[in-house]
Amino acid sequence: MKRRRRFWTIVEKLEAAIAQGIYPVGTRLPAERELAEIHQVSRPTIREAIIALEVRERVEVKTGSGVFVTDTKKSESFAKPISAFELTQARALVEAEAAALSAATIQSEELALLKQTLDDMRIAETANAADQRFHEIIAQSTRNNAIVLTINNLWKLRLTEPEIISAHEDVCSQSNEQRIQEHTAIYEAIASHDSSAARKAMHNHFNRLINA
Repeated sequence: MKRRRRFWTIVEKLEAAIAQGIYPVGTRLPAERELAEIHQVSRPTIREAIIALEVRERVEVKTGSGVFVTDTKKSESFAKPISAFELTQARALVEAEAAALSAATIQSEELALLKQTLDDMRIAETANAADQRFHEIIAQSTRNNAIVLTINNLWKLRLTEPEIISAHEDVCSQSNEQRIQEHTAIYEAIASHDSSAARKAMHNHFNRLINA
């Protein structure tokens, strides 16, 4: 919880700096190491803050070039409020089918990346980013752009709506080992190319979140 509060503090500070013109539109943000030194936090904390800023459409990450400030303002909230329960229920429906499809389409290099996220989930500073990456890899491995877009939009809600953020922090902070076990079961089913088992494992994961 404490680390997550630090992470959101960095997001707010960087957004304020962008609004004040310290980092004008089109310019590149300082390097990750420099930002970590400026704000006296770890590099993984800066990395998660950048991910959140990218989701909020405040920056654009260009591989090999850096992180650039965009001219797109923070996306407006949805017209009707969406609860953590509703979001998790929707994710269960969409991502269970994505997992089933992934079991049939995933390639060996994607499986290696998926397995690496399980190791990263065991490290406190990278656990949440690894969780997100796990689901992104599964979505991308379906080779279905509509599924990728849908899951990305659901994650956007997950990372930008304060009440949803708070609800997930409470659940995840209490049960990280169980979260790892559930993701491992999903990975093993997909690695075995068993679509039915992958669907069931993903449903089991989200059912716990829904009940919580």
